[in-house]
Amino acid sequence: MSHQIITDLNSRYTAKKYDASKRISAENMSVLKEAMRLSASSINSQPWKFIVLETDAAKQRFHDTFANMHQFNQPHATEASHIILFAHNPYYTKDDYRKVVDAEVASGHLPAEMYDNMLNGAYAFADLNTDENGFNGNWTKAQTYIAIGNTLHVLARLGIDSTPMEGVDPDLIGEIFKEELAGYVCQFALAIGYHKGGEDYNHGKPKARLPEADVITVL
Repeated sequence: MSHQIITDLNSRYTAKKYDASKRISAENMSVLKEAMRLSASSINSQPWKFIVLETDAAKQRFHDTFANMHQFNQPHATEASHIILFAHNPYYTKDDYRKVVDAEVASGHLPAEMYDNMLNGAYAFADLNTDENGFNGNWTKAQTYIAIGNTLHVLARLGIDSTPMEGVDPDLIGEIFKEELAGYVCQFALAIGYHKGGEDYNHGKPKARLPEADVITVL
């Protein structure tokens, strides 16, 4: 199939070795950050924080979170150009959602007279995913996966390599980045940059995906 979207997705892969001397431009980082901000989420909840680590000091802090587990991902912490921590709010409240509705009215997206209907009506869906202790982290984490999917495609369009990492230590990340997380939880991260030629064994390999007939049903 000849289409730019398909070309982008065929070129995207999980980088295994980064060239520490190559940095993503400020222009591309601006595009990426705006693309993340524009990610979709259920009821437009946006229950996330994206913590971008670009200084050596910040990336070293992330490197330190691998002290107890998943050391196979540790080199990416300092060799990749940037690291992005994808964090979600495990106790998303109606007050949190109120900020979204305020923004919808301010932008002109939502008529002011619909404010209460949106606040109470749409938030009912969040209530369905909230337990008796106010925990809805499974739901908010799912929204954050939508954001990382969007981010991966944008990176492919920009020609930037990436490594999604569920192999992180949420407890140590929570300790070392406690101030920045401010109650949010990070259970996965994304290394981004440019692969190191000749040392990234995953680069240039053909895609291995199940055939369309196995995964797509058209009725």
